[in-house]
Amino acid sequence: MLRDEYVVKDVAELTALYDAPLERSVRKQLDRLDEHCRAMIAASPFLVIGTQADVADASPRGDAAGFVRVADDHTLLIPDRRGNNRLDTLHNIVRNTRVGLLFLMPGRHETFRVNGDAVISRDPELLESFAVNGNSPRTVLVVTVKEAYIHCSRALVRADLWNPAKFGPAVPSFGTVMAAHTCGFVDGPTVDEDNKTRVPSTLY
Repeated sequence: MLRDEYVVKDVAELTALYDAPLERSVRKQLDRLDEHCRAMIAASPFLVIGTQADVADASPRGDAAGFVRVADDHTLLIPDRRGNNRLDTLHNIVRNTRVGLLFLMPGRHETFRVNGDAVISRDPELLESFAVNGNSPRTVLVVTVKEAYIHCSRALVRADLWNPAKFGPAVPSFGTVMAAHTCGFVDGPTVDEDNKTRVPSTLY
């Protein structure tokens, strides 16, 4: 239970709880994408994008490694591939352009972070440049980089994220969760069986 007397309510109180950051942790932050940043982005098939408007949202984005394109030292291009069409991320960006990106690289414990501003483009030429199997994304996020830096490995080391021995914990299937959370609107086993063919055939 949350006890109000222990809630941290100002920056001074928060700062007093932690050690000062190492100087290298401050110096590592760039305002552009150099060759090392580009290499990490090119190696990443998966990122999480954080946005906020009325509510905060974190959403996954994934494709073949390098699917995020570096247009120049200050600009990233992210195709918006097919999803559930809730458009939570895009709705937020229309109202608040600030975004945070977290890139993961398979087998690497370090992650790469980018903070900046994003706009949503529907430029036909830009969309066509991201076409896969003849299918173009509906939109592309154009991110202006304000901060870029490598993030230390502790979180992924603690999680032991890439250890195959830890894969496949006994959690409910997608269909089971959907059936429960939609109060029976969908049939769980049917959804699970359908996804075996529907998801691979509708990636783009």
